[in-house]
Amino acid sequence: MAAFVKAINAKIRAHPVLNYVCSTHFWGPVSNFGIPVAAVMDTQKSPELISGPMTFALCVYSATFMRYALAVTPKNYLLFLCHFVNEGAQLTQGYRYLQWTQWGGREKAALAGAVTDFKEKAAQVEDKGKEMVGKK
Repeated sequence: MAAFVKAINAKIRAHPVLNYVCSTHFWGPVSNFGIPVAAVMDTQKSPELISGPMTFALCVYSATFMRYALAVTPKNYLLFLCHFVNEGAQLTQGYRYLQWTQWGGREKAALAGAVTDFKEKAAQVEDKGKEMVGKK
């Protein structure tokens, strides 16, 4: 059995594409791609859910590993791509966080909510007025 496994391993390692697919240079970034996928999906959620410190930490993390992906031999372009996508998503989230907390986004949302409430109440008053006019 050991000879059979050794023969299969030799066959896999002899083929460059199979050798790459069976390596940590491939499976590490593939398994890591969950982080940028989640980050990109989070850009559609409310900015009040964003954690500023965590976003900053993930920006530093991705920048560090983008550098690492190009520093190792051989260069791991798949890992670089994974962290490049994550860096872009985290920078987007960081901008949304700053816009929400520092640049008046929260106040604008509250004002928009108040205007919507006012419009709804005005429509209710208008409907009641029409009912009263219709009853006479």
